[in-house]
Amino acid sequence: MATPTLMDTYGERTLTLTRGEGNYVWDQQGRRYLDAISGIGVCGLGHCHPKITEALQDQSKILLHVSNLYNIPAQQQLADRLAFVSGMDNVFFSNSGAEANEAAIKLARKLGSERGLASPQIVVMEGAFHGRTLATLTATGNEKVQRGFAPLPEGFLRVPFNNVAAIEQLAAECNSIVAIFVEPVQGEGGIRVPDADYLPKLRTLCNRQNWLLILDEIQTGNGRSGRMFAYQHTGIVPDVLTTAKGLGNGVPIGACLARGKAAQLFTAGSHGSTFGGNPLACRAGLAVLETLESEWLIERAEKLGEHLIQALRLRLTECPAVMEIRGLGLMIGIEINRPCGELVGRARAQGLLINVTAGNVLRLLPPLTLTDSECHQLVDTVSTLIQQFAQ
Repeated sequence: MATPTLMDTYGERTLTLTRGEGNYVWDQQGRRYLDAISGIGVCGLGHCHPKITEALQDQSKILLHVSNLYNIPAQQQLADRLAFVSGMDNVFFSNSGAEANEAAIKLARKLGSERGLASPQIVVMEGAFHGRTLATLTATGNEKVQRGFAPLPEGFLRVPFNNVAAIEQLAAECNSIVAIFVEPVQGEGGIRVPDADYLPKLRTLCNRQNWLLILDEIQTGNGRSGRMFAYQHTGIVPDVLTTAKGLGNGVPIGACLARGKAAQLFTAGSHGSTFGGNPLACRAGLAVLETLESEWLIERAEKLGEHLIQALRLRLTECPAVMEIRGLGLMIGIEINRPCGELVGRARAQGLLINVTAGNVLRLLPPLTLTDSECHQLVDTVSTLIQQFAQ
């Protein structure tokens, strides 16, 4: 049980995890669990990866924090590396995905201000999740998480995900739109993968309308999709890109990247963060990127994801409760024909950590370091659980 001095924002928590190593975590009783949710997409390299641990230990002996009023070598190195792997021009560092998305929203509004718009609008999607600050909560397409926090900020126009025609209709009706804000794959929305031409069509539309294309890759980034960033499957490049989660492998860090006109919108004093991009977080980020590339984990994520989806479809093809199995890389969703939250507890009893999102989608975000034997274990356990649930 959680201590009563903690605010009750996560509901009842009955499992206490005390240690992690590789793709497993252990509870107070010493029981081991395969972590197939990776701290909700954070620990892409598993727990206590030796290269990350070494980088943190080394940096902790040198310098943990210094103000952003001064140059920070690790921060500059990580910015250079992120710009190189993304095709973007510059980076603002924050502490989380929500903060990175806040920066992206502010960039869009700054553009609107420079264009003389009193109320610039950002197009967002139904089913989206962008964070829990007031602005990102408003951009999120989930009334449940918005409930009780009115009045929410203005400036967002919502359309269905994977529907370009709806945005084109907005373009014909509204002359104050400055950006489209979208996830390449909706994570919290149920692992919704859009049509292959969706992002390219949005890119074309933004070019034609002189809007910013802002991609939220908080969950899809850092190798999880089988590319460093999911948009790299499509051949386009956004104007603004946000990432977090897997970038620090457990160390809080977020980044908002921009290019072209968007890269020039922030000037001295227009945005900032006390802790954003501190030496410790940036050393973690550098170690993560180096490990992803040196161990060929991104390429493996694509192949492993394809194998998992095919194996799950084969095992569950006769299961009437399964509506769809979908995903990209190591983002996999199994849609069930009714609410299935109880599968989380059933999986835990079998030594497996998963979660359920959108009420009826079993979500798998396993570490990119998942082994072949752990992949087989995951398929077997999940398939058996769903078949038993269906009966």
